[in-house]
Amino acid sequence: MHRFLALTLLTLLSATAALSQVPLAPASTVKETLDIGTSTSEIAITSDFRGADLTVFGALNGVDDLLLQIGQYDIVVTLEGPKDLATVRKKERVFGIWMNTRALTFDHVPESYSMASTRDLDTVIGRPQSLSDLGVGIDYMALSPTGNVGNGTGLTEFRDAFRRLKVSSGLYQRDLSGVRFISSSLFRATLRLPANVPDGVHMVKAYLFKSGDFVTQRSLPLRVTKTGLEQSITDAAHQTPFLYGVFCVFLAVVTGWGASVMFRKD
Repeated sequence: MHRFLALTLLTLLSATAALSQVPLAPASTVKETLDIGTSTSEIAITSDFRGADLTVFGALNGVDDLLLQIGQYDIVVTLEGPKDLATVRKKERVFGIWMNTRALTFDHVPESYSMASTRDLDTVIGRPQSLSDLGVGIDYMALSPTGNVGNGTGLTEFRDAFRRLKVSSGLYQRDLSGVRFISSSLFRATLRLPANVPDGVHMVKAYLFKSGDFVTQRSLPLRVTKTGLEQSITDAAHQTPFLYGVFCVFLAVVTGWGASVMFRKD
């Protein structure tokens, strides 16, 4: 009996040792990637420019088929204009007269911003902290003031005012259903460029989220340029500002004199 138990124990030990020599298969992991392309790489601003639509195409690779089928992948596509300083001023009534009493300047903010997404950012796609870290969305982009702001009193008020002014002017836009899947892993987004869009290099960015978590992003440049008379005037103003100023004064004098002659009452 003891001999039988010894043989059984020896057999189990041998089997365990043999299994320990067999390498375990690596756990399968899904690594998603994102590719994007645009309908054009340059948009020309002419004298009759009334705005334009930019179409962004994209493809997902290495996705989890089950998560894709149940809608756990979301896309956010943005178009950021050139970044510059932006000053917001607050008017108050002083002795019956409306005057600028306070001002705050934000550093390195997009002059224009268009966003399209598969669903609502706040409730579905991402977590507030993640969106703030990425600067995705009008409500989550970084608005850092320059200079000394004291104890920060009224900073939120100025930030809200900045966003409100940009949205009302049409320079900041968002479409919470502007990204659509056209196949299992291909998507398309349409971004609107307003008529007053600034010229310069804009950046097209696409963000991929899985179950609300950020996965990866891609970006492409888009050039917006003035052509024709608009470009000539811009070049003259920057390259020869003195002559440009003299010409503007001369043109104003001639225009005023001509109007006085035409509408003069004898």
